Amino acid sequence: MKINPVRLVDEFMRLVEMDSQTYHERPLADYVMERMRALKMFVLEDDAGERIGGNSGNIYGLMRGDDSLPPLMFCAHLDTVEPSRGKRATLAPNGRIASAGDTVLGADDLAGVAVILEALTVLSESGLRHGPIEVLFTVAEEVYCKGSRVFDFSKVLSEQAYVLDLAGPVGTAAYAAPSIVTLTITVRGRAAHADFEPQKGVHAIAAAADAISRLKLGFVDDETTVNIGLIEGGKATNIVPDVCVVRGEVRSLRHDKAMKRAQYIAGEFERAAKAIGAEAEADITIAATAYETPLDHPVVSRFERACRQVRLTPSLIKTFGGSDNNELALNNITGLVVACAMFRCHSTKEYTTVEELTRAAELTLALMTADA
Repeated sequence: MKINPVRLVDEFMRLVEMDSQTYHERPLADYVMERMRALKMFVLEDDAGERIGGNSGNIYGLMRGDDSLPPLMFCAHLDTVEPSRGKRATLAPNGRIASAGDTVLGADDLAGVAVILEALTVLSESGLRHGPIEVLFTVAEEVYCKGSRVFDFSKVLSEQAYVLDLAGPVGTAAYAAPSIVTLTITVRGRAAHADFEPQKGVHAIAAAADAISRLKLGFVDDETTVNIGLIEGGKATNIVPDVCVVRGEVRSLRHDKAMKRAQYIAGEFERAAKAIGAEAEADITIAATAYETPLDHPVVSRFERACRQVRLTPSLIKTFGGSDNNELALNNITGLVVACAMFRCHSTKEYTTVEELTRAAELTLALMTADA
């Protein structure tokens, strides 16, 4: 049995039409549970929704297989970034699938969801030999993987996983990803009338601006980036601002570097604030922890073997994007993040193609049966 491209594209188009923005994945969660139950899979929804303030939990599924073969997990996320309400997919004669242009398409990560469901359907219909297949459809991945962070991995059978959540041509997989450390820095000065007695004020925005001007932004070395993305402060044009809140993040392929750089940034704000009589307080949060999958690991060799089986050239890369694989790695599940037919993600120009969706499904099916 082979992948059915028509069925696959129909499934993808159907998924796109369901609203599934972060924290509001309920319609899509219900659909994937129904689909997996129709394949006679064990299906479970956890309590992630209640714990993170959403309307759906993570969805876990198990397709029984030959217990003499190693269990494998396949993961994709259900949520899509905004603007995504009311999204619709259009299929062009050349096989390109895009939105109407006023929303994202949602290929990130509905392409991964559709591909996994199609591969499972082929397994169910064909009788192809495979080991136990575990599926994890997560919620709230787009907000630093909050869904998978609260998932209970203690009952998971698999020690290896493939996370279908990477942009780029099918055949690409990321074996390393960064720590992501977020910073919220609050600078507190003193308000005063900006026209009559500005000398009595302590300018919180000025202190923050001084600190930012001293930071190196973008790539600070070949494996670490820094960004300041949000600045909020002030109440009126005639008041010396007494509070300024700055938000940013550090990403590094080495966790120790990410933490050290975050502490350095906090120190720069503290020094700038102190210099003018203000105070600065930094809230540093670890949003993701770096991992690197050894290139000689079976999860890599299986991927390379499956690529060759479907006539793809495997390409292994490092990425500066986080994914659910960061959380899997923290729970002793070794994985790769696999490219899955998504391009120009997080924009209204996002698209996929019938050809790439089909290739992704063929590769996923090959991964599911590679040990047979």
